[in-house]
Amino acid sequence: MENPAVTAPAEGFFPSFLLVTCGTLLAALLGAAHRLGLFYQLMHKVDETSVRHGGENVAAVLRAHGVRFIFTLVGGHISPLLVACEKLGIRVVDTRHEVTAVFAADAVAQLTGTVGVAAVKAGPGLTNTVTAVKNAQVAQSPVLLLGGAASTLLQKRGALQAIDQMSLFRPLCKFCASVRRVRDIIPTLRAAMAAAQSGTPGPVFVELPVDVLYPYYMVQKEMVPAKLPKGLMGRVISWYLKNCLANLFVGAWEPQPEGPLPLDIPQASPQQVQRCVEILSRAKKPLLLLGSQALLPPVPADKLRAAVETLGVPCFLGGMARGLLGHNHPLHIRQNRGAALKKADVVLLAGAVCDFRLSYGRILSHKSKIIIINRNRDDMLLNSDIFWKPQEAVQGDVASFMLKLVEGLQGQMWAPEWAEELWEADRQKEQTFREKAVMPVAQHLNPLRVLQLVEETLPDNSFLVVDGGDFVATAAYLVQPRGPLRWLDPGAFGTLGVGAGFALGAKLCQPDAEVWCLFGDGAFGYSLIEFDTFVRHKIPVMALVGNDAGWTQISREQVPRLGSNVACGLAYTDYHKAAMGLGAQGFLLSRENEDHVVKVLRDGQQQCRDGHPVVINILIGRTDFRDGSISV
Repeated sequence: MENPAVTAPAEGFFPSFLLVTCGTLLAALLGAAHRLGLFYQLMHKVDETSVRHGGENVAAVLRAHGVRFIFTLVGGHISPLLVACEKLGIRVVDTRHEVTAVFAADAVAQLTGTVGVAAVKAGPGLTNTVTAVKNAQVAQSPVLLLGGAASTLLQKRGALQAIDQMSLFRPLCKFCASVRRVRDIIPTLRAAMAAAQSGTPGPVFVELPVDVLYPYYMVQKEMVPAKLPKGLMGRVISWYLKNCLANLFVGAWEPQPEGPLPLDIPQASPQQVQRCVEILSRAKKPLLLLGSQALLPPVPADKLRAAVETLGVPCFLGGMARGLLGHNHPLHIRQNRGAALKKADVVLLAGAVCDFRLSYGRILSHKSKIIIINRNRDDMLLNSDIFWKPQEAVQGDVASFMLKLVEGLQGQMWAPEWAEELWEADRQKEQTFREKAVMPVAQHLNPLRVLQLVEETLPDNSFLVVDGGDFVATAAYLVQPRGPLRWLDPGAFGTLGVGAGFALGAKLCQPDAEVWCLFGDGAFGYSLIEFDTFVRHKIPVMALVGNDAGWTQISREQVPRLGSNVACGLAYTDYHKAAMGLGAQGFLLSRENEDHVVKVLRDGQQQCRDGHPVVINILIGRTDFRDGSISV
């Protein structure tokens, strides 16, 4: 007689197997239906008669976020969004190189505290922006890069200029997304712009395939061929292509929120602020180093300046913080930073980072108590495990922290002897500059004397854009910005070529200000062609080119160390004539008219006021002012 207990499991196996198989098949079908957008299409419609296009959605989001300018080099991939921006009153500024477009967006971001926007075509258009995007990342600038792309169905199939753009930009950007449906444009851009400004600001990238930007009827014509293979396979292909088209446009024009999302900005805790108040209150020789992060929103520059003045601590200003205290402020110390840091008993690094600019922290005294405040934890603790150690490390917004710190100190004052000691060292250092400025050079003009005259001529409403090596580094000692957010340099990445883009963004943001660009002759080679851009768009800026016919910052080290000037030599090129060929005004300064430096500068100013871009080609000799400086 059979044992029922033995045969029962075998009898129950097939129904269970069938149930699992059917469940798996059903889940796969539902997943496929979801991926194909079939469920969404049941609840939403495709307006096949609409002539609207995805570029309009892009422009609507930009306008809702207060974007006034979009920088570009035109390409068919992105034409719809450029046309839509123009219709909504967003000024479209086209440059001669994509990298300039991103540099201009970077300048807008730094000067306004909003997101700067650039749009470029797919493939080489995007690869041309990589240096500028990396520069924005290092400078912590909220830049939105919009990139065209091959149509969604043709990606990874050998389409023209189709590459893996997402992999290229993920290491450079805080946020990367590829839009696959028109309805996703608005939420994706809102998320990108919030990410750009939250936490530590930085660049973001949104890829816009060509079929999400153009209108339905155009995409239909390209996506669904008039003649398809006959038979079952033809019907399957036809259904698949039509479904892809429908999924691209279904729900595309339904109303969606377009405005900004809330930002996430880190703040110091009350306990951290109180500990810093206690440390600083006991200081006898406190010192403040302010970096670019101090100028980030939400605290306006004038409130930060008032806080620094109330604090009353001598300070060094770097990056975008240059000019915060105006011209010749008694708290602003400009020279002998290393010596001052060795003497200080409490050092407040407010947005300053212990990278190469502070000798990786080695410049700090082990006897000093260090307070560091930064939005970015990695930057805040950089090299703290090797060369220095913070007494208090605070992750949060720098300017907000400064306001709370001043409030906690309740008007505490420090003995004036400390500031007077630093000022006296400043005066002695600047006296050596004046002595070097009158020393003769072998040929052409003494660059220190030229820069002294620039400093004397520079108006109060000026913006300074600096781009170069030796000439610009010399200018950093001698030329002072007249106010906060009036100095633009490449930042920690040290990128040559930022000049034209930064000047473009600065002049558009502040059309009534004078934009003075200080170029080395090597760096000017990157920006020269953009004087065509300045002329076409009627953007009058003034470029001063320190022309010493070489990559002098490199030559200063290479020749004494390695005994050769190979690859460091340039020519005394007539840059002013080249600019004139592009429609700008050009002037030459040389030893022949060295008594008229100020007059030529004034003439250049007048030409700018009359609406003309200007290039002043200044032939300079070489001095020992920066001998021993390091460029690696």
